[in-house]
Amino acid sequence: MLASQAPAAALLPDAAEPAEATTPAPEAGSIGMDQAAGDDGRIEERLADIFANVPSLAQVDVSVREGVVILSGTAPDDEAAARAEAIATGVEGVATVENGIERDVSVNFEEGIGGLGDRVEQLTRMVPLAGAALLVALLIAAFGYFLASLSGLWRRVAPNGFLAELIVSAIRFIFVVVGIVIALDMIGAGALMGAVLGGAGVIGIALGFAMRDTVENYVASLMMSLRQPFRANDHVVIEAHEGRVIRLTSRATVLMTLDGNHLRIPNSTVFKAVILNYTRNPQRRFEFELGVDADDDAEAARRLGRDTLAGLDFVLDNPTPEVRIAQVGDSNVVLRFLGWVDQEKTDWHKARSRAIATCKTALEDAGFALPEPIYRLRFDQRTASLPFENIGEGVTSRQREAPAPTPSPRPARTVVDEDVGPEDEIARMVEEERASDPEQAKDLLDSARPVE
Repeated sequence: MLASQAPAAALLPDAAEPAEATTPAPEAGSIGMDQAAGDDGRIEERLADIFANVPSLAQVDVSVREGVVILSGTAPDDEAAARAEAIATGVEGVATVENGIERDVSVNFEEGIGGLGDRVEQLTRMVPLAGAALLVALLIAAFGYFLASLSGLWRRVAPNGFLAELIVSAIRFIFVVVGIVIALDMIGAGALMGAVLGGAGVIGIALGFAMRDTVENYVASLMMSLRQPFRANDHVVIEAHEGRVIRLTSRATVLMTLDGNHLRIPNSTVFKAVILNYTRNPQRRFEFELGVDADDDAEAARRLGRDTLAGLDFVLDNPTPEVRIAQVGDSNVVLRFLGWVDQEKTDWHKARSRAIATCKTALEDAGFALPEPIYRLRFDQRTASLPFENIGEGVTSRQREAPAPTPSPRPARTVVDEDVGPEDEIARMVEEERASDPEQAKDLLDSARPVE
């Protein structure tokens, strides 16, 4: 019966084998038919001597019957139990091994206290080495702080004070980290050093995501301090925010609006924004539109407007002023007037306002009409037609067909000669604040560096 089952067992797939390793079966013919008297005692004695000299197997008990070794007792872990079984299997005369060793889960206070004492003793022996490592770390960090204290050197090397402070902080951080790494390596804490560096990397990534806006603003401040996009007191427009620049700090760009208020814009916004600077080029063009009647001579009105602009003393001759016919409307022809002024001598808003008044007066004095929009209102039903003859009561067809009277030139009118000098109230307020502000030393704007 057993012989017939053996081939069937051999045909079972490998997946049918138990998951845990068991004692291999003895090879065919390896177990003798006869056993000498006293073999069990010798095997038991031999295994007991071996286990007694192995600390992890000291609690293992051995009994042998007819070459079958039965192991019992406790071991600290499964690896020790497997080791005891392997030792018993290797003894000559052992037919098989029954492993009944259990894992020891009890708490040995004496051994724990003894282990703690050993660790304390090891730490005591490491005190001189740890002291030497700490001394080396302190010396390296002190040298880094000494280099960082040479602020005058770094201010001469760096383009501005903000970058010099960044270099000083980087030197301190690098030397402190190098000192800690060397100290850990001296005491043989390589694994701890790797864990610390790995943890620092993970923490750095997490902080980078959490403080993304702050880091972006800090980097933008650094780049703007190097590129110098504007000067102090420049008249700029930054994303619809108009004003004069007071200062550039490590966090924000401070403007004074044209109505005298302070405006702080984060540098990350300024760095990515479109900046319009009115101060960089002193010449600035103004423009406005006036409309003349559609029946008037548009070309004559254009020439008159151009000559009027050229006659204004604050309008530059180069570039020359120009008047263009912009479009033909329903009831008028739109003229676009273009003129240039020097902002260092002339206020742009005053010049434009005076030019509009002067050109309007000149056109009207020459007999050109500046008509308003004309609208036709109908009060009858939509389906009814409006006879042309009934338009307007008391108006005959002869009166309607009569040509419109030619406008006679009006007497010349004089335009009040107003001062068009540049307005400097806001610029003066900015200069006074920059001169009296104690934070002026933190300003990153440097007039010695070129503007980008």
